[in-house]
Amino acid sequence: MTVNMTKGQAISLQKSDGGTLTAVRMGLGWQAAPRRGLFGSRTREVDLDASAVLFAEKQPVDVVFFRHLVSDDGSVRHTGDNLVGGAGQGGDDEAILVDLQRVPVHIDQIVFTVNSFTGQTFQEVQNAFCRIVDETNGQELARYTLDGGGQYTAQIMAKVHRAGSGWQMTALGNPANGRTFQDLMPSILPHL
Repeated sequence: MTVNMTKGQAISLQKSDGGTLTAVRMGLGWQAAPRRGLFGSRTREVDLDASAVLFAEKQPVDVVFFRHLVSDDGSVRHTGDNLVGGAGQGGDDEAILVDLQRVPVHIDQIVFTVNSFTGQTFQEVQNAFCRIVDETNGQELARYTLDGGGQYTAQIMAKVHRAGSGWQMTALGNPANGRTFQDLMPSILPHL
């Protein structure tokens, strides 16, 4: 059963049977929004990039993104860069896999961001979402839909953080501006 999350909502990443999740996938999907022109509507390709920044006590210690596909410890892996988004298929255009059992104990938060590498604003994007999937069985656990467009080029989408002996996800949905995760660091820090 999927939880449709709202901005700021936190959910526990526990299995329905009470067990602990061992591996999750943060999926990102989007489409370019059609633009009306003199000769009808058309779309322009939009290159959104998913990144995961790993933190230990509010300090960034590693990042996974299209130029660094695997964390130094191997617990977080990006599946590859998608330069154009979806064609209405509804699946993940980019995904980041997190092996929660392998995340080093000093890592206490993983923040997922999305940015428009080509600099287009989210007004040019439609049907954008971030979702968390139990990677062991493919079950979608939570979905955060990015609604409303806007004059910004990035989103601080969600964070997965330690909560006792397990993990919890919080949907952030905070608009920001920047072409890369480095540009977003000042916007990420208040959410830690």
